[in-house]
Amino acid sequence: MATATLLDQAAILASGRKNSAIPGFESLRATTSISKVALQKRNSSRKNGNNGIRMTLTTDSTTLSQRTRPTKDPSSPEFLPIPSFEECFPNSTREFKEVVHEDTDVTLRVPFRRVHLSGGEPPCDLYLTSGPQNLNARAGLPHLRKSWIEKREARGNERCTQMYYAKQGIITEEMLYCATRENLDPEFVRSEVARGRAIIPSNKRHLELEPMIIGRKFLVKVNANIGNSAVTSSIEEEVQKLQWSTMWGADTIMDLSTGRHIHETREWIMRNSPVPVGTVPIYQALEKVDGIAENLTWEVFRDTLIEQAEQGVDYFTIHAGVLLRFIPLTAKRMTGIVSRGGSIHAKWCLAHHKENFAYEHWDDILDICNKYDISLSIGDGLRPGSIYDANDAAQFSELATQGELTRRAWEKDVQVMNEGPGHIPMHKIPENMEKQLDWCSEAPFYTLGPLTTDIAPGYDHITSAIGAANIGALGTALLCYVTPKEHLGLPNRDDVKAGVIAYKIAAHAADLAKQHPQAQAWDDALSKARFEFRWRDQFALSLDPVTAQSFHDETLPAEGAKVAHFCSMCGPKFCSMSITEDVRKYAEEHGYGDADEAIKQGMEKMSAEFLNAKKTISAFGLVTRCSQDNTERIIMVAIARIRSQSRLQRFCFLSSWRIDSSHRPVCMNDVQTFSSLHASSQNQR
Repeated sequence: MATATLLDQAAILASGRKNSAIPGFESLRATTSISKVALQKRNSSRKNGNNGIRMTLTTDSTTLSQRTRPTKDPSSPEFLPIPSFEECFPNSTREFKEVVHEDTDVTLRVPFRRVHLSGGEPPCDLYLTSGPQNLNARAGLPHLRKSWIEKREARGNERCTQMYYAKQGIITEEMLYCATRENLDPEFVRSEVARGRAIIPSNKRHLELEPMIIGRKFLVKVNANIGNSAVTSSIEEEVQKLQWSTMWGADTIMDLSTGRHIHETREWIMRNSPVPVGTVPIYQALEKVDGIAENLTWEVFRDTLIEQAEQGVDYFTIHAGVLLRFIPLTAKRMTGIVSRGGSIHAKWCLAHHKENFAYEHWDDILDICNKYDISLSIGDGLRPGSIYDANDAAQFSELATQGELTRRAWEKDVQVMNEGPGHIPMHKIPENMEKQLDWCSEAPFYTLGPLTTDIAPGYDHITSAIGAANIGALGTALLCYVTPKEHLGLPNRDDVKAGVIAYKIAAHAADLAKQHPQAQAWDDALSKARFEFRWRDQFALSLDPVTAQSFHDETLPAEGAKVAHFCSMCGPKFCSMSITEDVRKYAEEHGYGDADEAIKQGMEKMSAEFLNAKKTISAFGLVTRCSQDNTERIIMVAIARIRSQSRLQRFCFLSSWRIDSSHRPVCMNDVQTFSSLHASSQNQR
């Protein structure tokens, strides 16, 4: 039996929901083809009589195989729903900020997630990527940008890119939208786009897009890769992966389909995506020549670019930096060329002994991108695929070429970001960021991880999130997620969520390190809720509220546990935060005031006790005490044992304090050897 996920629960709860908050839904009614459903209840007896129930849905293997069957009719997929926004984020609502675009007098409604807190705490407003909710996937999303594009095209400009308008000093609707999402000045957004340090991927054919910005001076963004393969998946599953990844915070997605119905799969994804969509066009071009790389031509590739541009693809990954002369540099690598796009171009170059046609026709590619306002993600086809190959000549040769191609793109007002590795140990990560900023003139950096070790198949979302947090803090603008299935198989919806959550953690950690003005407010809100034992607020503020609450409910499911001042880790007697609360209450009741005042009062009280007691105080082995000129003198001797080679050497440090009538230290002196101190102490006794 295979355990089903929230997505399976949603399929069952698609209609006739009754108090169906997840977890802990009360009733189920099968509305899909799922043939076997079992509710497993685990009752835990409590002294107060409450029973904790943990529910799990299971489905048999036959049902799972039916869900992954190929699409029968690409023009009419049988879409299944996913859990609603309300089910995924309890106590949160989708709200909007309204802002007027002055040049066009258009009112923009910018979405955000508002977390409602208890105890009179103000709500916490968070960045939101999930897009409009409760819509029919067959109908697609609303055309948010339709009027913007129509007014812009009516001007008759030859160029329509965000970079072009930014250079002209024009703040577009997209720029204002991004500035509102990030709580920044629209003029700052415009200046960063004009300089090339930030991009707003926004094909004029992608009318459903909610614009976002990618740049190192903005929030670190996360990309989620989806797409079918020749072995598995369907249109229905890929659209659900899109919806599921954006629900949990993916800022962009890439459709990397290489199997059946590539065009149709991409069309359904485009019409249902509120975030920018990227592709690797060489994949579809290869399909058009029956998978034979040697048969590729510039004409086939060009037609594929135009086809995808018309559908609304927001950015292309093109491996134009894989040059013929760089390919021999990979010969001594442990893992060779691991990029699919890079290997296709390399094979073509070697077969024809010609330069990469994407490099040769770079200006033609720029003209296509300019016409549609498509951004370019210059691929790292020679990225290292193992720790052994990190930071080698092949990798950095391609990076330098990326810089050349970036500057050529800017001349035609095409937005660009540079793709980076890969597999890089932590001590070699800074060099990648430094070289990219220098060689590529500060264009946004977009990295796959990097993975910091090769030893953890099945956990590469963790090995790579470590590297992602590091390189994000150094300035990488977009992090391409890695799922637990990396190197093992095509990720399913659960893997997509695991990858997105891991990378949202990495991105937020980087934002904190960069001291983004909005980053720490989220942490502070959750920390305060944790210290005050507002459990439901903790759940609501977390990246994944459902999982957070389910972990808590495994051991303390009763409603009363949601107000208890402890969890199952420490219990009621050993909770440090509860004890700290008690200490603060005690201090307040006894008039200690704030922390500094309490410390001062405590020190004065102890000093008085020492003076009145006139006893020898023992600390670290030996202490003597004497009186001189009505001033108490405390001599504390600390004996430290330090191992040096094979012998123990003893050192004794004598610190002497004179304490005046107000008990404040006025001087410190003397360092003597142990023998002299010992003799001195014996004489004083």
